[in-house]
Amino acid sequence: MEIDSGRKAAAYPTKNFFVRMITRDIALEDSILDLIDNSVDGAWKKEGSRPSGLAIGPDLSKYRIKIEAFPNKFSISDNCGGMSLDDAVEYAFSFGRREADALDDYSIGVYGIGMKRAVFKLGSSIRITSTYSDSAGRTSFQVPIDVRSWLKSDDPPWDFDISPSSDLDEDGVHIEVEDLNSGAASAFGNPSFIQDLKRAIARDYSLHLSKGIQVFLNDEKIQGWEIELRASGDFKPVRIEYEDEVDGEAVHVELLAGMGAPPPDSSDPEADGGLGRRSGWYIACNGRIVLAADKSSVSGWGTDDWPQWHRQYDGFLGIVLFSSKKATALPLTTTKRSVDVASDVYRRALPRMREVSKKWISYTGQRKQALDRAKELEGNASPIPIQRIVANKEVVLPRLVAQASERMANINYSVPLAKMRELAAEFGSINLSYKDVGLKSFQYAYDDLVEGE
Repeated sequence: MEIDSGRKAAAYPTKNFFVRMITRDIALEDSILDLIDNSVDGAWKKEGSRPSGLAIGPDLSKYRIKIEAFPNKFSISDNCGGMSLDDAVEYAFSFGRREADALDDYSIGVYGIGMKRAVFKLGSSIRITSTYSDSAGRTSFQVPIDVRSWLKSDDPPWDFDISPSSDLDEDGVHIEVEDLNSGAASAFGNPSFIQDLKRAIARDYSLHLSKGIQVFLNDEKIQGWEIELRASGDFKPVRIEYEDEVDGEAVHVELLAGMGAPPPDSSDPEADGGLGRRSGWYIACNGRIVLAADKSSVSGWGTDDWPQWHRQYDGFLGIVLFSSKKATALPLTTTKRSVDVASDVYRRALPRMREVSKKWISYTGQRKQALDRAKELEGNASPIPIQRIVANKEVVLPRLVAQASERMANINYSVPLAKMRELAAEFGSINLSYKDVGLKSFQYAYDDLVEGE
């Protein structure tokens, strides 16, 4: 059969494919954080789009983000300036960000899919309302999206209708989602999910919350986690800053690390009050923590000459903050739940992270041989918020000298079981272990025959 050279293989996408692909690999919690990112970016833009590191920055206390998550409805609203009509028409609802779209505003959004991905993850009946002010005055509009109807046809254009709307109380954005997907409805009715979401917001936006921005979840104001390192004459956290670049774009890097809390005495992970969950490396990109308490190969553990994480290292806390006008220069993944380990700027930070980690590893090894002295020094170190940590080129930790240990003897002998149980009963419990009966009987004899002389 003769083939017409003018025929072409169809390569056009389908809406169902796009929706499945952009929502399949993101957790529900992370999709909500994507929406918070948009609000935070709006507030940051209103304040002049400046670097979002630890330096004293703008007061964000006038900005509020309110989230309601219930089994029948989800909404998020803010007073963070709103989305302009031009932005809505040109790119806010596009699937992906075009090369021409501006990214030089210290934002956290990179790929141009956050809002669409989030609302599609949540449900099928969506209404996005924005009120925005500029030199031409105040404008309000809404974008209603009926996902089921929209998915029925793949024919271009893939547009959403924009219509006038009444003004919101303040310039900002209001997103409301009804007809929730089953996973979202189930999660929002689960108190454990809501509690986990509160913790994630308190942790991942701790730097923004410390600048005053207010976030509410189901009418409860979320208090940010205050990231602290302990300092004294013997314990001095490292705090360094340096400039890097990616494809000609400047990236400001800050690294702080040291003792977040004294290491645990017990090997029982349930007895440390959550210390293990808080220990490890944290990575922040333009103020948003994208990797928290990491103890994996992502932050270097278990690679090269860096050992796997061990409970002995609990108490260590380090944070690296990357800030750049262009979010594309940051070591972000699409879900903002980890870092791109192939990123040049991140790979260049890893040796500095390794150097600090290895000093903590060495300290915890010495600590076991001089535990009393270590505890004394650790008790003198006070927690200090990372914003107030002074510059220091390297971490300072005590050099501990092993305490002389008393030579021990091992006593092993056998006795009739019945007599052992009788003696255990005299010591207060027939259920005492053989070892405990032996130790108590030795101590009893020692006290009577040696100490009693």
